[in-house]
Amino acid sequence: MEIDLDELDRRILNALQADASQTNHQLAQQVHASAPTCLRRVKRLTDAGVITRQVALVAPELVGPRLMAIVEVTLDHQGAERQVEFETLVAGEPAVLQCYRVSPGPDFVLVVQVADMAAYHALAHQLFAAQKNVRNVRSYFSIHRSKFETRIAV
Repeated sequence: MEIDLDELDRRILNALQADASQTNHQLAQQVHASAPTCLRRVKRLTDAGVITRQVALVAPELVGPRLMAIVEVTLDHQGAERQVEFETLVAGEPAVLQCYRVSPGPDFVLVVQVADMAAYHALAHQLFAAQKNVRNVRSYFSIHRSKFETRIAV
């Protein structure tokens, strides 16, 4: 269900996507609205599910695992129940940062981040090789990230 956004909602969302750590007063000044109005709007957008959470983005090359992989996965059987089983499996794995059901081509595309190739091998065995319904896996390893954006155009 899509929510109707007016111009103030859009300004608030753009400002929060750029910096969600700002105070409500700072946000109100930036979007040219009163602080109580901003507070009400942010609460409404959160309650409606437009704002799902506020997080800190961390530079993975400075603190986290170093190997990023984009993985295509094709299942043997693509029934809805089997797809949900696979989604549930990968949802429980912290190394899987993103999972997309796609069409055409493979059934899923995953974005995975692990410490090194040995860690990827262990993850691949657990998530793919040990699963009876996984037919094909194709992995691409990132050698350079030229763009990373979390902002959604509103």
